[in-house]
Amino acid sequence: MEPLTAVQQQLYDWLVDYIKQNQHSPSIRQMMRAMALRSPAPIQSRLEHLRAKGYIDWTEGRARTIRILQSQGVPIMGAIAAGSVVESFTDAVEHLDFSGSFIRPGDFALRVRGDSMIGALIDSGDVVIMRPVQDPKSLKEGTIVAARVDGEGTTLKYYHRKGTKVQLKPANPNYPLMEYPATEVDVQGHLVAVWRNY
Repeated sequence: MEPLTAVQQQLYDWLVDYIKQNQHSPSIRQMMRAMALRSPAPIQSRLEHLRAKGYIDWTEGRARTIRILQSQGVPIMGAIAAGSVVESFTDAVEHLDFSGSFIRPGDFALRVRGDSMIGALIDSGDVVIMRPVQDPKSLKEGTIVAARVDGEGTTLKYYHRKGTKVQLKPANPNYPLMEYPATEVDVQGHLVAVWRNY
């Protein structure tokens, strides 16, 4: 999906919150006030861009019919092992709603299985919010990542690069350090947040 500009994102986030709270869409005047604009033209332009990019839609000729098209929240893409490794990514079947928070487009969530990261306060059943990693070399040593190991699956661990080797360290002394050739490790995301449903 095509990303939004800053002003488009601002209006979109405001629309999501407004519609969620009021169960109907706002008027152009309300949007103008919220965006501190004196003319309807910029609002109409932003709405057209949001529609063209697939974020919203409305019924032509009828007021207050704006609909949010995207599922709100972060897709839970499956499970991730906090122990050994498991096959993690599946079709997203549920979403966590973090409207208006720190979440960026492209972020995803994984449900944790196992307790190898308990020392990092990540327990089995928690949901970790991950941000895709473009270049693993840019990661700081000790970043918590979702790492896919060729032929084995995906695991949640501290990431350490040692020359041509990658070490995946648990946060629980009951689990061993895992070491692989860097070419066999694909870092799929780094940790942004942990969500726990008490």
